[in-house]
Amino acid sequence: MLELLQQPWHWAFSGFMIALTMFILLFWGKSFGMSATMRAMCAAGGAGKKISFFDFDWKMQRWNLLFAIGAVLGGYVAATYLASPEPVKISAATIAHLQGWGISYPSTIAEGTGYVPLDLYNWETLFSLKGFLLFVVGGFLVGFGARYAGGCTSGHAISGLSNLQVPSLIAVIGFFIGGLLMSHILLPLVLAL
Repeated sequence: MLELLQQPWHWAFSGFMIALTMFILLFWGKSFGMSATMRAMCAAGGAGKKISFFDFDWKMQRWNLLFAIGAVLGGYVAATYLASPEPVKISAATIAHLQGWGISYPSTIAEGTGYVPLDLYNWETLFSLKGFLLFVVGGFLVGFGARYAGGCTSGHAISGLSNLQVPSLIAVIGFFIGGLLMSHILLPLVLAL
């Protein structure tokens, strides 16, 4: 059984599970989104006493909180007990692209030290201008964007599009345009610092 869980699964399985989850959520009148979980956590912590946005019955979102906890625990179990010793398969073009930016990606995976390039994800980089822009400013922009768009990428792309909501379609188009601009224009500028 462990071998079955450790090997890569076909991408269609994930698609089927997402569709099944959305069908169940739609049937029960629920919507999905991780940013809604953050709002519920703030409301549960008492933020509604000071900020009206968090003043709602967070107990109606208990299932979403349980989902978020399950995602964290599932990630821990997968990384700790089910991780494959095989390196992640990345296209040669992506590796060459990263190396053009000065990021030696394959060595960290092959040595089994992680799934991200240590040239970029380390404490030294975090406390540099490049790290500040990527992690602090980038994290703020992701959080601000999720709030400004009325939901995160998972909420709009999975739940909103499943409900045929036009605002979600507009948000998803914006997410893709923003991702393309970041990947092809801003990221090379930041990595050059």
